[in-house]
Amino acid sequence: MQKGKLYLIPVSLGNYDLNRTIPPYVREVINNISHYIVENVNSAVSFLKSAGIKSKPGELSFSILNVNTSAKSIREYLIPAEKGLNLGLLSEAGVPCVADPGSELVSAAHEMGIDVVPLTGPSSVILALMASGLNGQNFMFEGYLPVERLRRRRRLNEISRLISSTGITVIFIEAPQRNDKLLEDIMEVVNENHRLCIAKEITLETEFIKSKKISKWKKEKIKLGKHPAIFLIGR
Repeated sequence: MQKGKLYLIPVSLGNYDLNRTIPPYVREVINNISHYIVENVNSAVSFLKSAGIKSKPGELSFSILNVNTSAKSIREYLIPAEKGLNLGLLSEAGVPCVADPGSELVSAAHEMGIDVVPLTGPSSVILALMASGLNGQNFMFEGYLPVERLRRRRRLNEISRLISSTGITVIFIEAPQRNDKLLEDIMEVVNENHRLCIAKEITLETEFIKSKKISKWKKEKIKLGKHPAIFLIGR
């Protein structure tokens, strides 16, 4: 029996005009899948409806994947694919497995001989890098910085020195409610000759992307508020 495939399905970044962010092929794929692995069922159903899925929610099955999902459960989620059925992995926003818990599922799929198919869609990390004007040849994604302020400032200091010595671009994110505290720490700790790009609410009508030296940012009084944002620092 031929095994099914695991499709990595991109989700919009909050822009509900899917014609702007989600390719038509993704909409074809979702209508050939009835088993989904998601972080949140309600938001997954909302996206699938917006994307034009023809099946009713009651005709679909959903398995929850988050940081608390056990390795045993992850392998069990893939059993339908071993029986020939296609599976879909959905992130809460953007592409699966980037700042997202899906990588363990994908790793298990490879171990079980299940083909993994990544689909094109919006990635806030890549879109921010594209628009930053910073080094796109040599960059790293840091993910979340430490929550505790002293550790966060220590890591920012390390990042600043790394950028000074290598010219690398460092990309990181933060929980929206801590955006302004992180920005304050960046202004106080990072070399003011480095460039900082702030990319907020990417692909939305309220999109904000600005890149300038930290010394220039210091002259502005900017409040990011509780909105999804990406931070990039480089030379």
